[in-house]
Amino acid sequence: MEYGHGGDIYTYRGMLDFSVNVNPFGPSEAVLEAAKRGVDKCCAYPDSQCRALKAALSEKLGVPQEFILPGNGAAELFFSIVITEKPKKALIPVPAFSEYEQALGTVDCQIRYHMLEDKENFRLTERFLDDLTDDLDMAFLCSPSNPAGQVIPEALLRKVISRCQEKGIRLVLDECFIEFADKEKAFYAEREAAAYPQMFVARAFTKMHAIPGLRLGYGITSDTELMERMSRARQPWSVSIPAQEAGIAALSEEEVLKTEKTRILIQAERARMEQELAGLGIHVIPSEANFILMHSSMDLAGQLKGKGILIRDCGNYRGLEKGWYRAAVRLPEENDLLLKAVREISERRTY
Repeated sequence: MEYGHGGDIYTYRGMLDFSVNVNPFGPSEAVLEAAKRGVDKCCAYPDSQCRALKAALSEKLGVPQEFILPGNGAAELFFSIVITEKPKKALIPVPAFSEYEQALGTVDCQIRYHMLEDKENFRLTERFLDDLTDDLDMAFLCSPSNPAGQVIPEALLRKVISRCQEKGIRLVLDECFIEFADKEKAFYAEREAAAYPQMFVARAFTKMHAIPGLRLGYGITSDTELMERMSRARQPWSVSIPAQEAGIAALSEEEVLKTEKTRILIQAERARMEQELAGLGIHVIPSEANFILMHSSMDLAGQLKGKGILIRDCGNYRGLEKGWYRAAVRLPEENDLLLKAVREISERRTY
């Protein structure tokens, strides 16, 4: 199967990678040490119920432990909920993360697409409510969205959650980038889990805590019967001991300070990058996450590879086309290298 995501450093070795969106500071020393302690325990099977991790998440999030389902990254949870529910019809706003569609394809689900518009910065609007029809079994949403980095306004998201509950539509809400968003704009949906059992919130340690190689995510839902069926539909040791240990460490108070430091850096660097890229004649979608979606007539992905830099070519996203690219926001000195390279490419085209 062709690899269709960012982060393909195994094909493109030695590159500066802007194609994958993780915390540019990398994992903290405490998280790394916890993962190493987990390796020391590898002679035992993992706790299939992830009890210590769920207890730590419960305390951190303020939701009951029985509402939490850890998984092998958020992607495993997307596949697990689809395989468990076997929806006949589902709705996805596009452009969107391809794993939603891929997961639905495993059960031959009929997919309807809600087309987001460039002129609205690919932001979800009230029009989405009209597509939440009685014949739907499942809907996917992402806030902040991937690849456009748009936060769904709280008032609209509340309406969507309520509409899905009323119509019996399983709402899968991907919040994997929520920690990068402005606190005043972000709506953390786990607060609504108890009142809306049709909602399933998916999160990951991958992005903010920079541990994609450990594969750790979790779902939140008050539909404990759904959670039990999902657990039966997958292998029992999907979350390794190193991942569980790292996750517990990532929930410490020290990590809260790192998260805030990261958010402040990302916001400042993102604004700087967006301004400079726009100044080079590139069409930039203002983002609220740790990446930037942009369009250019230049072959940015191809030419940047020649300069040792990877960005995400978004031409294979449904709802986009050739010329769309996504670049992560990294440390200032790394962002300088990307901007310098794009400037050189732009100048060659101009002259």
